[in-house]
Amino acid sequence: MTSVTDDLPLAADFPKATDADWRKLVDGVLKGAPFEKLVGKTYDGLKIEPLYPRAKGAPLTTGRAAAAPWLIMQRVDHPDAATANAQALQDLENGATGLEIEFAGGPGARGFGVIDANPATLERLFDGVFLDAGVAIALNPVAGRQDAGTLFADMVEARKLDPAKIDVRFNYQALSTFAVRGGALAQWSEYETPFVRIVSGLVGRGFKGPFVLADGRPVHDSGGSEAQELAFALSLAVAYLRMLERGGIDLDAARNAISFRLCADADQFLTMAKFRALRQLWARIEQACGLAPRPAFIAAETAWRMLTQRDPYVNMLRATMATFAAGLAGANAITVLPHTLARGLPDAFARRVARNTQLLLLEESNLAKVSDPAAGSGGIETLTAQLCEAAWALFQESEKAGGAFAALQQGLFQGKIAATRKAREANIAKRRDVLTGASEFPNLHEADATVLDVQPAAPTSLGEPKCKFDALVPMRLAAPFEALRDKSDAVLKTRGKRPGVFLANLGTPADFTARATFAKSFFETGGIQAVDGEGFGDPAKLADAFRASGAALACLCSSDKVYAEQAEAAAKALQTAGARHIYLAGRPAEAEAALRAAGVTGFVFAGCDALATLQDAYMRLDQA
Repeated sequence: MTSVTDDLPLAADFPKATDADWRKLVDGVLKGAPFEKLVGKTYDGLKIEPLYPRAKGAPLTTGRAAAAPWLIMQRVDHPDAATANAQALQDLENGATGLEIEFAGGPGARGFGVIDANPATLERLFDGVFLDAGVAIALNPVAGRQDAGTLFADMVEARKLDPAKIDVRFNYQALSTFAVRGGALAQWSEYETPFVRIVSGLVGRGFKGPFVLADGRPVHDSGGSEAQELAFALSLAVAYLRMLERGGIDLDAARNAISFRLCADADQFLTMAKFRALRQLWARIEQACGLAPRPAFIAAETAWRMLTQRDPYVNMLRATMATFAAGLAGANAITVLPHTLARGLPDAFARRVARNTQLLLLEESNLAKVSDPAAGSGGIETLTAQLCEAAWALFQESEKAGGAFAALQQGLFQGKIAATRKAREANIAKRRDVLTGASEFPNLHEADATVLDVQPAAPTSLGEPKCKFDALVPMRLAAPFEALRDKSDAVLKTRGKRPGVFLANLGTPADFTARATFAKSFFETGGIQAVDGEGFGDPAKLADAFRASGAALACLCSSDKVYAEQAEAAAKALQTAGARHIYLAGRPAEAEAALRAAGVTGFVFAGCDALATLQDAYMRLDQA
């Protein structure tokens, strides 16, 4: 049996603590509940045990060079090229080491992006940027629109710069773009010749690349799981590899032409395991091709789906955790989505925070100084291995279907992602997956965060697709709760006050405080303001307080013991006083029939469908 204190000199004078010792203590706390209660599960069905032994002898999964920092990429997405240029120069002057150029209509534009990719726009966009001075450029051309990559190469040539000295990634990403659009203008085979011609042309002009991006973001954006994102990215990479090889590009050169991008979210351990797993999976592909594995370039972007419009400053914490995880897992470049992006185009402060999130982790926490610090961690090594197995199985399904494009046409990825999204949405609705500031701990009095006065770009039609399939539609997890908050804001604007729920507290503070606190957070996540009160024992006084509150809804809050003594009388008093709907905070158990007969019409408790309950409350309020 492995000892928890093995190889710890400071613990040498203490008796060894074994797994059995720990399990005995755990069983005492569980008091007869099954141990499996402590075992978590990911959306891929992977088990997360509460304790793991050390994974001795685990090899390093390396990405960046030893002690090398990752690239601090900053989004350049303002529609106006002159303004985008000013922002980019300020970013570079204040710590950013690279620019992520987003064009309107791309899968990562988030509604904004530089409008045109014509020569004049690119010249203005990069005015004053010394392209050969070590600045990393990630260019994201949009499939079906102007070829930003070739136009960028033309600009470099016009400036008489050496392409070999320019650190630029030409992120051609046709397949991931098609996945988001839900179709393509032609069959995949028809893209091969022009695609290879572009890449060969850039190589011939002296650029080092990479030139093609296997982008897993569409899967993550649309609610997919870690294994699904990995399998999708792997499938895209293999499709690009085949295309380049068929086009006459040497297999080793084709391998070097491909880079990856994954989303990093606030789940630290799963994010770290996912990035490590991608390196191991790609190494397996390289070996199958007869190539000696070489660390791939993997970029990270903090997750769009975790951003909230409400209490957006919590997004700073989410982004910090995501950056921390991706950096420790060896990401070569990281782009932090500014904390206000879900509300609109970020201002200078939000852009500064996005930069400084990375600068603090690199310069003050020195996260880049250790290569693969997760190596040997039993939990992360196990998660990495499990993700590799799950992703490889899905990748094999994609290959059997005919590759990435055929799998999209057959709905292989879409069906699995839709099922995961449905499960995720159910857990969000029941507040099992917590979104601080949105589905838990809301602040109805928060000040609006400032964004630039720029309207999102209208979607541009590229013509009727010849190949249609279900699109991978981006989502934000908090959106359903935010829609309710929007309704509350509309009521406040027209009526002068928000919808309200009276907290009918029974007994002493010791009796009702816990459930009153729960009920307040529960209702205010939907914008229904809680009107709190003292503890009541007299039904008549309770009814008077309810009338004075001006609320249409009421929620009984107290302990089970007090409910047994007072809840029925209190419910009848509230009903007589005109309460349109009466909730009770807690599970009703055997008393449900009696409580409903007394006037209680709903129950709120941890694990109930909060979203459905709140939506129903608005329906009742609309009928008032």
